[in-house]
Amino acid sequence: MKKLMVAVGIFMMSLVGSVSAQDVNEQNPYALVQDVANRTFERIKVNQGAIKADPEMLRTIMEEELVPHIDYKFAAFMVLGKHFKSVPQEKMGEYISVFRQYLITTYAIAMGYYDNQTVVFEPESNFDDKKSVTVRAVVQDPERPEIKIAFKVRKDSKTNEWKAYDMVAEGISLLNSKRSEFESILRQDGIDSVIALMREKIGQPVELKQGEELAIEGESE
Repeated sequence: MKKLMVAVGIFMMSLVGSVSAQDVNEQNPYALVQDVANRTFERIKVNQGAIKADPEMLRTIMEEELVPHIDYKFAAFMVLGKHFKSVPQEKMGEYISVFRQYLITTYAIAMGYYDNQTVVFEPESNFDDKKSVTVRAVVQDPERPEIKIAFKVRKDSKTNEWKAYDMVAEGISLLNSKRSEFESILRQDGIDSVIALMREKIGQPVELKQGEELAIEGESE
């Protein structure tokens, strides 16, 4: 899981140097991934001083720049897996809302991993008849082995807009990791315990450690 979070952070931050002020292109899944990363991390770049003074600002940036382009509802359902049908309907809204905040926190944690890596994307493929696309890339670092990453992006059947819902680093899926983490809790204790776990992690402060490493205090993954 730690390797996955490192990949999230270094991928996004490596795009800062190529940022432009263009709008996010939600009609093209390949352009979407790059546009969202560029906009998000240009904002981080220009606010570095403020972020050092108040690391909680990263949550705001994630919420305003990144989350609007993530299909967090679909991601939340996928994390539930086979337990989806067992969650009481009256609890589903609360679960989705807390999961959204949990994603914001998860991505905020990842932003501390950057050391001049670069990212090379695979060529764009035809997606005219596709409902979902995997955007693949390689994180290159002259001092470390390459990290293969992939972004799962799906098309909204109503709006025809593309949104990301998962990231995979070296075969490790963020959503699958969370599903494994929550599965036994769902089976033994139910959705309330999962919500409580997510609230606990959300409630812990975002901290910058050693000037570079971003973490949530008490996070061991």
